[in-house]
Amino acid sequence: MIIANEIQKNYGPLKVLKGISLEIGKGEIISIVGSSGAGKSTLLHILGTLDKADGGTVEIGGTRVSELSERKLSDFRNRNIGFVFQFHHLLPEFTALENICIPALIAKSGKKEAMSKAMELLDFMNLRERADHKPSQLSGGEQQRVAVARALVNEPSVVLADEPSGNLDSASAVDLHKLFFQLRDTFNQTYVIVTHNLELADMADRKLTIRDGVIV
Repeated sequence: MIIANEIQKNYGPLKVLKGISLEIGKGEIISIVGSSGAGKSTLLHILGTLDKADGGTVEIGGTRVSELSERKLSDFRNRNIGFVFQFHHLLPEFTALENICIPALIAKSGKKEAMSKAMELLDFMNLRERADHKPSQLSGGEQQRVAVARALVNEPSVVLADEPSGNLDSASAVDLHKLFFQLRDTFNQTYVIVTHNLELADMADRKLTIRDGVIV
């Protein structure tokens, strides 16, 4: 599903990624660990096409994304990649249902279709009764589950998560970790998760460690 070849990234004289190559299969859950500043999030952003590498190539589902124009890349990202961040980034003026619908509406899905899919995901997350609540009316764990549903609304083949449980209490973190595996088993999506949470990292099919810009 994902093939990265010799990924390099520099910030001025600082070499953050020094030629990382990896392959991730469809339906696989990969965790990426390492100390702060090791390049984990930088790699995730390059795999997710949010940032460009200074060298190397990225292929997702057979598409060489590193060669797409900005417009095609934006469309590809919206339809094929879901993102879950440490901070949920829900829009405070919109309800849970409306927040989940946003990527589908950007992809030009009809409003009725988008809302139907969003309600299905709220059901899956056991949040149907919270559909009309705004983020300020939800707990931290509920907000993060809404953010996960938003990442899934376009049925992406790849979901990238950057410290997804970093702001959750331990019980909510465990629930979120279990949810990722339940989602993978249900939808056969590929998950790449950057985390400092070693319990989550060890649950993955494979754990990759980045040190000094390379996988060790």
